[in-house]
Amino acid sequence: MWFVKNPEWFDVIVTDNMFGDIITDLGAMIQGGMGIAAGGNLNPEGTSMFEPIGGSAPKYTGKNVINPMAAICAGGMMLEFIGEKEAGKAVEAAVVKALSSGKIKSLAAGKMGLSTTEVGDFVAGLV
Repeated sequence: MWFVKNPEWFDVIVTDNMFGDIITDLGAMIQGGMGIAAGGNLNPEGTSMFEPIGGSAPKYTGKNVINPMAAICAGGMMLEFIGEKEAGKAVEAAVVKALSSGKIKSLAAGKMGLSTTEVGDFVAGLV
């Protein structure tokens, strides 16, 4: 309840996988939906992993309708984490510009007004 009511209170949450899945889905909805939410599993002593919170969305494979923003944002997070802060900020700024442009109608799969490829190309052109 407190995570939904006052998410700004939290910097780090440590939990097991089941509750982590629930909390990341809640966090995704707070920040705008599963289509925009990126996540990182950070290991300061080894390999870290960055991914869209919604996962790979296998039911949309080959349809060119999935929103790539979460994957793009995950890439930006990864760049910042590996020390490429300027590049990571450039990716984030491009996503903000794309979403502010009005060209992307919705963050929902199949309702963006553009294909996955077109959204990716559009964001890449803004970096």
